[in-house]
Amino acid sequence: MTEGWIRAAVEAIHSTPTKAVVYLSGGASQALGWLMSLPGASNTILEVVVPYSKNSMTQLLGKIPAQFVSNQTAEEMALLAYNRALKLSRPGLPVLGVGFTGSLATAYTKHGDHRFYLSTRTCDRLWTSSVTLLKGLRTREEEDRVSSHFLLKAISDACKVSATFSSELYESEVPDEYERQVDEDEELQQIIDGKLCMKIYDFSGDKDTASEGMVILPGSFNPLHDGHLRLSEIALSICENGFPCFEISVINPDKPPLSFAEIKSRVEQFRKAGKTVIISNQPYFYKKAEIFPGSAFVIGADTAVRLINPKYYGGSYGQMLEILLGCKRTGCTFLVGGRLVDGVFKVLEDLDIPQELKDMFISIPSEKFRMDISSTEIRKSKNT
Repeated sequence: MTEGWIRAAVEAIHSTPTKAVVYLSGGASQALGWLMSLPGASNTILEVVVPYSKNSMTQLLGKIPAQFVSNQTAEEMALLAYNRALKLSRPGLPVLGVGFTGSLATAYTKHGDHRFYLSTRTCDRLWTSSVTLLKGLRTREEEDRVSSHFLLKAISDACKVSATFSSELYESEVPDEYERQVDEDEELQQIIDGKLCMKIYDFSGDKDTASEGMVILPGSFNPLHDGHLRLSEIALSICENGFPCFEISVINPDKPPLSFAEIKSRVEQFRKAGKTVIISNQPYFYKKAEIFPGSAFVIGADTAVRLINPKYYGGSYGQMLEILLGCKRTGCTFLVGGRLVDGVFKVLEDLDIPQELKDMFISIPSEKFRMDISSTEIRKSKNT
């Protein structure tokens, strides 16, 4: 790292709270060294993936792209990286997804242009840039350096830090840049469409980054009531270093997706309560475990009964075991509170949990918490 502006830019990036996942292929490799070689890299970098081969890129995108090196591919990489950053970061922290794909000078003469495409995605901004380089004027290392400068500048901009940028482009090598804002409705639609895994509304004001994993209470919260809030508090007392969250899935297998108005109305309850709520598109716990690895899910005994019932796994005990063991491998656990099950109050100890799964389930003692009222009953009482 010979240039002072590079060091200054990296130090400025690492001083921000933004957490980034970077997916890059075909260039900008020197930028990774710059970002990783200075102290504080763990403040910024959550993960770096280099899908260099065509098979690797195809697996990352989940399809064969129309072009491996294009604006569209860079944007899709950035969105995937943003999703990944949401999963790996603690709620409330700004996250960034970066996608880069390039076709630079190599050991043989290329027929096409030497070019690269770069995209960044945050909660409210999508930015892309493409640069076509003049052929034959630089070595591969020099072209990689130019693209690395652009990657570093793009990350600086996304982290909202001002950094001096030294361009090594020729006058005719003009970047083609595009930027647009992403609003709340677009994010919610992307969640419904399965393009975005979640949106986090952090109303807690808690900026403690030392929390270890999330303590998530899932539900419809129609309405949110004191029992939910109390249950979350009790769960947090059991998982002392956890970060408390509530979670609503906009997708229900038996109903249409929630409307924007319904989502915003339920989110408003959490704003008033000063609690963090996550909007996701995963109604099933084995899918929740994938997007919230290492989390503790707070559930009632009635939900735990359904969770271990082979009836909900095509009648297969083996399938149930396999799926829940998959949840276990993500590091997830279940905190189980007592609830009425078919008119009888039951706690975790009353349930027949398979031996292989017992250490996944933790009991919330009934003397600490008991909830006999539900949101459904509250709605019914309001309608009478």
